[in-house]
Amino acid sequence: MKIIYSDKHAQHDPQSFFVRGVKQRSAEQPERAERLLAAAKGAGHEIVGAKAHGTAPAETVHTPEYIDFLKTIARDWAKLPNASVEVMPNVHPARYPATYPKALAGRAGWHQVDLACPIGPHTWDAALAASESAATATDLVLDGAHEAYALCRPPGHHAYADMAGGFCFLNNTAIAAQRLRQKHQRVAVLDVDVHHGNGTQGIFFERDDVLTISIHADPDNYYPYFWGHAHETGVGKGHGFNLNLPLPLGSGDAPWLAAGDKALARIRDFAPTVLVVALGLDASESDPLQGLKVTGAGFHAMAGKIASLGLPTVLVQEGGYLSDDLGRNLVQFLSGFEKGRS
Repeated sequence: MKIIYSDKHAQHDPQSFFVRGVKQRSAEQPERAERLLAAAKGAGHEIVGAKAHGTAPAETVHTPEYIDFLKTIARDWAKLPNASVEVMPNVHPARYPATYPKALAGRAGWHQVDLACPIGPHTWDAALAASESAATATDLVLDGAHEAYALCRPPGHHAYADMAGGFCFLNNTAIAAQRLRQKHQRVAVLDVDVHHGNGTQGIFFERDDVLTISIHADPDNYYPYFWGHAHETGVGKGHGFNLNLPLPLGSGDAPWLAAGDKALARIRDFAPTVLVVALGLDASESDPLQGLKVTGAGFHAMAGKIASLGLPTVLVQEGGYLSDDLGRNLVQFLSGFEKGRS
């Protein structure tokens, strides 16, 4: 399988992350991508560099104001007196109608939904490269490849059209899905990350041409908390075209794979001609975020089920944090996918 990768990801190295009010080093570290790359190489997969696309792919799912914010905020923030190295919001707008602010602190609060997405001096460069990796993998599939894997970092599925959150800035999964619409009337997105793909859901929530499905730890007690519940099924034209399959915390292979069967049944009913998989590996039993307890065999089995759909597929890397099993779980998934194709 072709693995699309850019080493520009390493330019984003967030230092700040808050857990129950305590500041610590972010779990979303450059070493994540390095381990995944090494594992893919070791398994014999072909590594392909991301092609330059600029902001065009991101512009198909993100607002102009948001892209401008990501491009400029670190530079402008650094000019403020006594400013932190990383852009961190200290105020957020209320849920009632609000006016877009001019002040940098206000813009940060408008566009950064939480404290898990600090923006450093080169965050934009890394996020843009991740979006280009997703676009490059998508183009391979548009040109006839059966599958391609975009090793994106930073991840993207928590990013809305105009908000960063949960380690995510540009929504690589949504970018891939929208790009596939160039040739495909119906696109399905299946998110198997331990966290709900709330940004992807938000981007397509009112549409019936992109089916979004997410299997994740129950947000009643897990990030992103406010989104990812079973009653969120889409609105307007999109009603019925979003499916959330939350699982109790600590669920293992059996319930996870059973949720996969429900997801695949809905995908078959939708009858898409192409698929995007938001490949989070943080559902692993050894992941430090400890939401679910999926084994390497579970990843292998889920991949085989997905491959049995027989659809051209873009795999987009989402979560999956530092553990001894991280690279092995990727190899298990890719192996299961290729086996399911045969």
